[in-house]
Amino acid sequence: MSHIAIDARIINSSTGRYVERLIHYLEQIDTTNTYSILVPAKDKDFYTPTNPNFTIRTIDYPNYSFAEQTGFLTYLNNLNADLVHFCMPQQPVLYHGKSVTTFHDLTLLKTYNSDKNWFVYHAKQLIGRFIFHRALSKNVRIIVPTKTIKQEIEVFHKGIENKVIVTYEAAEKLQAGKVTPYDTRYKKFLLYVGQQSDYKNIRRLGDAHQKLLATYPDLGLILVGRINKSAQITKDYFEKQGYKNIHYTGFVEDDQRDWLYENCAAYVFPSLMEGFGLPPLEAMHYDAPVASSNASCMPEVLGDAAAYFDPLDTDDIAVTIDKVLSDDKLRKSLIENGKQQRTKYSWRKMAKQTLDIYIESLKI
Repeated sequence: MSHIAIDARIINSSTGRYVERLIHYLEQIDTTNTYSILVPAKDKDFYTPTNPNFTIRTIDYPNYSFAEQTGFLTYLNNLNADLVHFCMPQQPVLYHGKSVTTFHDLTLLKTYNSDKNWFVYHAKQLIGRFIFHRALSKNVRIIVPTKTIKQEIEVFHKGIENKVIVTYEAAEKLQAGKVTPYDTRYKKFLLYVGQQSDYKNIRRLGDAHQKLLATYPDLGLILVGRINKSAQITKDYFEKQGYKNIHYTGFVEDDQRDWLYENCAAYVFPSLMEGFGLPPLEAMHYDAPVASSNASCMPEVLGDAAAYFDPLDTDDIAVTIDKVLSDDKLRKSLIENGKQQRTKYSWRKMAKQTLDIYIESLKI
């Protein structure tokens, strides 16, 4: 029996879905090892284990902070776990215990988000570059969500091909049987769910939507998610341009989000880069036809279950969405292919693969 610590500080975030599902299924498949789940104090009740071998422990060491490099280091040394799984690359660089790290993507190093302070963001990029290289060097295994990210990391840090392992993520229908209509005036609408950081490319989606109004004057574009600073910047841009039929929901409950998935004319995912790209796969669980960017890992994850466009070309985005809206044969094909594509991914399988990585790492 081994003691495994999981750094779950991101559990209550967009990427935290990965952590929550990992723990959920590890509880079901591993009754041998003991686990310490490390979460911020504010999230101590976010997840409640049912397996007595799993214990929630609270820690408060912000990402990329001095406290992370000092206090968190001391905490881990005192915890004396046989293995630590860092669910993000940020970690104490001087921690020398056995560990594995999940790299979801290299977005931090490849983008700049206009909602951030320019100096602080670029300083974080420099720190991140050092921490990423250090983590890739000292961890016994590196977990990534796609072959695309595996290739990017192996270019970024040479000589680690043998320790980078792909464990595909997944999506599932969380509110099965419980759906509450969302009050919208649009009988036909496009849907996007998620963050609106610059690399998510929402401005070009809005630009393309306005082109489509010439053919579909009542077509709505519904953007689901909290209106944080990045979303507000995009919203202000649309308003300044005088764009019509674009609606921001702000936060919505899962049952209303699911209604939007079930009733959208198409789910559109215009992102410039992703580590896995969960929302369009999630949309497939609600039989929504998907139009997606052809960049990054999206063709790898979505296969032939999406209509692809060049995310830098608003005309191509508009033309592709138009085909999804107007071509019944294409729509039916995308929906049927989506039903098949979504079955290729399983959170339980991901957790089992991760447990295998733990067991292998403990033997090294």
